[in-house]
Amino acid sequence: MGLISFIKNAGTKIFKSEEKREEEKAELIAEHIKKFGFDVSKVKVAVDDEKVILTGQVDTRANKNKIIVTAGNVDGISAVEDHLLVMTPEPVAPPEPEKQFYTVKKGDYLSKIAKQVYGDARKYPVIFEANKPMLKDPDLIYPGQVLVIPPLQ
Repeated sequence: MGLISFIKNAGTKIFKSEEKREEEKAELIAEHIKKFGFDVSKVKVAVDDEKVILTGQVDTRANKNKIIVTAGNVDGISAVEDHLLVMTPEPVAPPEPEKQFYTVKKGDYLSKIAKQVYGDARKYPVIFEANKPMLKDPDLIYPGQVLVIPPLQ
């Protein structure tokens, strides 16, 4: 649980106008998350000004992180407050290692980020796979976008 910061004026433009009510923005963000194939039937999305608040349950930590970055990489959103719980079926598997987040800067590309975080530029597919389906092409990232950086196995 925590607060993850995003760049407000970077990301997918899903709000047609700034005059949308917070309830309408929450519905649009929930639909945006569903568009990527995530099950949000047990997730509640709320918007408070520029902040998205996610509560409820998800199936895996990987999906939790992807839902957070999908909700935050929206134009007009500057933070995501995470209150999502990961509900695993019995028996409980050992917990996944924590993932970190990375905010793309001007001039970044996935192999450059991989070199920085893993010490090996050829590991960029690990970052790409961790951010699917939000990322459709490893060459299409933009400044301000927040990516999940998984630990190397």
